[in-house]
Amino acid sequence: MINEAAILAVKHGRKAVCQKDLFEAVEIVLVGKEKKDRVLSQEERKIVSYHEVGHALASALQKDAEPVQKITIVPRTMGALGYVMQVPEEEKYLNSKSELNAMLVSALAGRAAEEIVFDDVTTGAANDIEKATKIARAMVTQYGMSEKFGLMGLASAENQYLDGRTMLNCGDSTATEIDHEVMKLLRESYEKAKEMLNENRDVLDEIADYLIKKETITGKEFMQIFREVKGLPDPGVKKQLEKDANLMEPVQPDETGE
Repeated sequence: MINEAAILAVKHGRKAVCQKDLFEAVEIVLVGKEKKDRVLSQEERKIVSYHEVGHALASALQKDAEPVQKITIVPRTMGALGYVMQVPEEEKYLNSKSELNAMLVSALAGRAAEEIVFDDVTTGAANDIEKATKIARAMVTQYGMSEKFGLMGLASAENQYLDGRTMLNCGDSTATEIDHEVMKLLRESYEKAKEMLNENRDVLDEIADYLIKKETITGKEFMQIFREVKGLPDPGVKKQLEKDANLMEPVQPDETGE
């Protein structure tokens, strides 16, 4: 990442790496460089926009999801036609069940947005489905987060430092039940994503239209539009008003009456 940032700094004629170079380097490492020569049709731009805003909106509506830092519909060299960058507020090594459930809903919300708006779905959710299935399967087989199987360990990691592939430790009939449990988790998460987006369709449309025009928006812009559509106060303004109100409160006299 630092190497990519240094290359960017040299390209822009700078002798030192700045914060902007580091941010761009993170994106290059994660999803590749911007590929602005790939021209999408207006219909595809609209689909990708709603898909990405679906992810972002589902994250914003869940208290256990990571905050959105950036949304873009500029294609990348690794194949992504758009993506949502989410950054945790602090470094973490553990995830709770509620956080993993929030990840499932957010991952499937892109496909949910497509179905709600266009009454059809595309191949754009392939990576999302793969990611969600991996999380759901780990919850069932490794993390003991399934109501059906409880604390039973059903898989172990093989070649942990190579491909990290897991191997099931159960019979064929149990493996079939695991598949059913995974499907149940995914189905419930997808339905929750659709419910959330349907209830906030006004925000979905507003932000998607803005993203189509701008191509890339920050998490701050995203939340600003969200609050405006929902009629919610800006947290910064709210804190200042509370501070001003406290300053204007009359001072109570002490016990001596002074």
